[in-house]
Amino acid sequence: AKLKDLSATRTELGSQKQAVQGKLAAAQKLLNSLTAQEKAALAAADGTRATRGTERPGMNGGTGGTGGTGSAGDTGESGHTPVTGSGRAGAAFAAAQSKLGSPYQWSHAGPSTFDCSGLTSWAYAQADVSIPRTSEAQANIGTRIYSQSQLQVGDLVFFFNDIHHVGLYAGNGQVLHAPRSGTVVRYESMSTIGGPFMFGVRV
Repeated sequence: AKLKDLSATRTELGSQKQAVQGKLAAAQKLLNSLTAQEKAALAAADGTRATRGTERPGMNGGTGGTGGTGSAGDTGESGHTPVTGSGRAGAAFAAAQSKLGSPYQWSHAGPSTFDCSGLTSWAYAQADVSIPRTSEAQANIGTRIYSQSQLQVGDLVFFFNDIHHVGLYAGNGQVLHAPRSGTVVRYESMSTIGGPFMFGVRV
Protein backbone atom coordinates (compact mmCIF):
# COMPACT_ATOMS: atom_id res chain seq x y z
CA ALA A 1 0.00 0.00 0.00
CA LYS A 2 2.83 2.38 0.88
CA LEU A 3 4.54 1.69 -2.43
CA LYS A 4 1.29 2.40 -4.29
CA ASP A 5 0.85 5.68 -2.36
CA LEU A 6 4.46 6.63 -3.14
CA SER A 7 3.92 5.94 -6.83
CA ALA A 8 0.74 8.03 -6.87
CA THR A 9 2.51 10.88 -5.06
CA ARG A 10 5.40 10.74 -7.53
CA THR A 11 2.97 10.88 -10.48
CA GLU A 12 1.13 13.84 -8.95
CA LEU A 13 4.39 15.71 -8.25
CA GLY A 14 5.53 15.05 -11.81
CA SER A 15 2.30 16.55 -13.16
CA GLN A 16 2.65 19.58 -10.89
CA LYS A 17 6.27 20.06 -11.97
CA GLN A 18 5.25 19.98 -15.65
CA ALA A 19 2.51 22.54 -15.02
CA VAL A 20 4.91 24.90 -13.22
CA GLN A 21 7.57 24.50 -15.91
CA GLY A 22 4.95 25.26 -18.56
CA LYS A 23 3.95 28.46 -16.76
CA LEU A 24 7.59 29.50 -16.37
CA ALA A 25 8.28 28.88 -20.06
CA ALA A 26 5.22 30.91 -21.04
CA ALA A 27 6.27 33.78 -18.78
CA GLN A 28 9.80 33.78 -20.19
CA LYS A 29 8.43 33.68 -23.76
CA LEU A 30 6.27 36.69 -22.96
CA LEU A 31 9.21 38.52 -21.40
CA ASN A 32 11.41 37.83 -24.40
CA SER A 33 8.69 39.14 -26.75
CA LEU A 34 8.50 42.53 -25.04
CA THR A 35 10.08 45.51 -26.75
CA ALA A 36 12.87 47.45 -25.06
CA GLN A 37 10.37 50.21 -24.26
CA GLU A 38 7.93 47.76 -22.65
CA LYS A 39 10.76 46.22 -20.63
CA ALA A 40 11.85 49.68 -19.49
CA ALA A 41 8.28 50.49 -18.38
CA LEU A 42 8.05 47.23 -16.40
CA ALA A 43 11.50 47.83 -14.96
CA ALA A 44 10.51 51.32 -13.82
CA ALA A 45 7.42 49.93 -12.09
CA ASP A 46 9.16 47.01 -10.39
CA GLY A 47 12.76 48.16 -10.08
CA THR A 48 12.60 49.99 -6.76
CA ARG A 49 10.97 47.07 -4.95
CA ALA A 50 13.24 44.45 -6.51
CA THR A 51 16.42 46.44 -5.88
CA ARG A 52 15.49 46.95 -2.24
CA GLY A 53 15.10 43.21 -1.90
CA THR A 54 18.71 42.66 -2.95
CA GLU A 55 20.34 45.43 -0.93
CA ARG A 56 20.10 44.52 2.72
CA PRO A 57 22.63 46.48 4.79
CA GLY A 58 24.06 44.70 7.76
CA MET A 59 23.87 41.21 6.26
CA ASN A 60 27.18 39.40 6.15
CA GLY A 61 26.65 36.86 3.39
CA GLY A 62 29.41 34.48 2.37
CA THR A 63 31.01 34.32 -1.01
CA GLY A 64 27.99 32.77 -2.55
CA GLY A 65 26.94 30.04 -4.88
CA THR A 66 27.04 26.35 -4.34
CA GLY A 67 28.12 25.54 -7.86
CA GLY A 68 25.04 23.50 -8.68
CA THR A 69 25.00 21.69 -11.98
CA GLY A 70 21.39 22.33 -12.95
CA SER A 71 20.77 23.86 -16.34
CA ALA A 72 18.04 26.06 -17.71
CA GLY A 73 16.25 26.14 -21.01
CA ASP A 74 17.51 28.34 -23.81
CA THR A 75 15.22 31.24 -22.94
CA GLY A 76 15.88 31.24 -19.19
CA GLU A 77 14.72 29.21 -16.29
CA SER A 78 12.16 31.55 -14.78
CA GLY A 79 9.77 34.35 -15.53
CA HIS A 80 12.25 36.90 -14.20
CA THR A 81 10.66 40.25 -13.41
CA PRO A 82 12.72 43.01 -15.04
CA VAL A 83 14.52 45.34 -12.65
CA THR A 84 16.61 48.44 -13.07
CA GLY A 85 19.89 49.56 -11.66
CA SER A 86 21.08 53.09 -11.23
CA GLY A 87 23.54 55.21 -13.17
CA ARG A 88 26.03 53.52 -15.47
CA ALA A 89 25.27 50.03 -14.19
CA GLY A 90 21.55 50.58 -14.76
CA ALA A 91 22.14 51.77 -18.32
CA ALA A 92 24.41 48.78 -19.03
CA PHE A 93 21.84 46.37 -17.57
CA ALA A 94 19.05 47.88 -19.68
CA ALA A 95 21.21 47.46 -22.79
CA ALA A 96 21.85 43.80 -21.92
CA GLN A 97 18.12 43.23 -21.34
CA SER A 98 17.49 44.35 -24.91
CA LYS A 99 19.59 41.38 -26.08
CA LEU A 100 17.60 38.65 -24.30
CA GLY A 101 17.34 35.67 -26.65
CA SER A 102 20.43 36.62 -28.70
CA PRO A 103 22.59 33.57 -29.53
CA TYR A 104 25.84 32.76 -27.74
CA GLN A 105 28.87 32.85 -30.02
CA TRP A 106 32.38 32.46 -28.61
CA SER A 107 34.59 35.56 -29.01
CA HIS A 108 31.68 37.74 -30.21
CA ALA A 109 30.82 41.08 -28.61
CA GLY A 110 27.58 41.96 -30.39
CA PRO A 111 25.56 43.46 -31.67
CA SER A 112 23.62 40.27 -32.44
CA THR A 113 25.71 37.43 -30.95
CA PHE A 114 27.74 37.37 -27.75
CA ASP A 115 29.98 35.38 -25.48
CA CYS A 116 29.82 36.12 -21.74
CA SER A 117 32.37 38.94 -21.57
CA GLY A 118 31.32 40.18 -24.99
CA LEU A 119 27.83 40.82 -23.61
CA THR A 120 29.11 42.66 -20.54
CA SER A 121 31.63 44.79 -22.46
CA TRP A 122 29.01 45.60 -25.13
CA ALA A 123 26.40 46.49 -22.49
CA TYR A 124 28.75 48.87 -20.67
CA ALA A 125 29.82 50.42 -23.98
CA GLN A 126 26.15 51.32 -24.57
CA ALA A 127 26.34 53.20 -21.25
CA ASP A 128 29.44 55.06 -22.53
CA VAL A 129 31.74 53.09 -20.23
CA SER A 130 34.74 51.30 -21.71
CA ILE A 131 35.67 48.08 -19.90
CA PRO A 132 38.13 45.35 -20.98
CA ARG A 133 36.99 42.61 -23.36
CA THR A 134 37.78 39.44 -21.35
CA SER A 135 36.28 38.24 -18.07
CA GLU A 136 39.75 37.94 -16.53
CA ALA A 137 40.55 41.58 -17.34
CA GLN A 138 37.09 42.78 -16.28
CA ALA A 139 37.68 41.17 -12.87
CA ASN A 140 40.51 43.64 -12.25
CA ILE A 141 38.54 46.88 -12.61
CA GLY A 142 36.21 48.73 -10.27
CA THR A 143 35.39 47.79 -6.70
CA ARG A 144 35.15 44.12 -5.70
CA ILE A 145 32.12 42.91 -3.77
CA TYR A 146 32.41 39.52 -2.10
CA SER A 147 28.97 39.29 -0.48
CA GLN A 148 25.98 38.48 -2.70
CA SER A 149 23.77 40.49 -0.35
CA GLN A 150 25.69 43.65 -1.30
CA LEU A 151 25.36 43.23 -5.07
CA GLN A 152 23.34 45.77 -7.05
CA VAL A 153 21.64 45.41 -10.42
CA GLY A 154 24.20 45.85 -13.20
CA ASP A 155 27.25 44.82 -11.15
CA LEU A 156 29.55 42.40 -12.96
CA VAL A 157 29.45 38.95 -11.34
CA PHE A 158 32.24 36.39 -11.79
CA PHE A 159 32.12 32.61 -11.51
CA PHE A 160 34.59 29.70 -11.31
CA ASN A 161 38.03 29.77 -9.69
CA ASP A 162 39.73 30.88 -12.91
CA ILE A 163 37.16 33.68 -13.44
CA HIS A 164 36.26 32.40 -16.91
CA HIS A 165 32.59 33.41 -16.70
CA VAL A 166 30.98 36.80 -16.14
CA GLY A 167 27.45 38.17 -16.25
CA LEU A 168 25.42 41.12 -15.00
CA TYR A 169 23.68 40.88 -11.64
CA ALA A 170 19.91 41.00 -12.24
CA GLY A 171 18.65 41.19 -8.65
CA ASN A 172 17.12 38.52 -6.42
CA GLY A 173 19.97 36.02 -6.87
CA GLN A 174 19.69 36.07 -10.67
CA VAL A 175 22.25 36.82 -13.37
CA LEU A 176 21.68 38.06 -16.93
CA HIS A 177 24.34 36.41 -19.09
CA ALA A 178 25.40 34.61 -22.24
CA PRO A 179 26.02 31.14 -20.76
CA ARG A 180 27.76 28.92 -23.34
CA SER A 181 27.61 27.49 -26.84
CA GLY A 182 24.12 26.34 -27.81
CA THR A 183 22.34 28.81 -25.51
CA VAL A 184 21.08 32.39 -25.71
CA VAL A 185 21.34 35.50 -23.56
CA ARG A 186 19.05 34.78 -20.61
CA TYR A 187 18.35 35.12 -16.91
CA GLU A 188 19.53 32.33 -14.65
CA SER A 189 19.81 31.66 -10.95
CA MET A 190 23.34 32.20 -9.68
CA SER A 191 23.10 28.81 -7.98
CA THR A 192 22.74 26.94 -11.30
CA ILE A 193 25.66 28.47 -13.21
CA GLY A 194 27.73 25.32 -12.65
CA GLY A 195 30.57 26.93 -10.75
CA PRO A 196 30.95 29.02 -7.60
CA PHE A 197 30.29 32.75 -7.41
CA MET A 198 33.67 34.35 -6.74
CA PHE A 199 32.89 38.07 -6.42
CA GLY A 200 31.18 41.01 -8.05
CA VAL A 201 32.68 44.18 -9.48
CA ARG A 202 31.03 47.58 -9.34
CA VAL A 203 32.23 49.64 -12.30
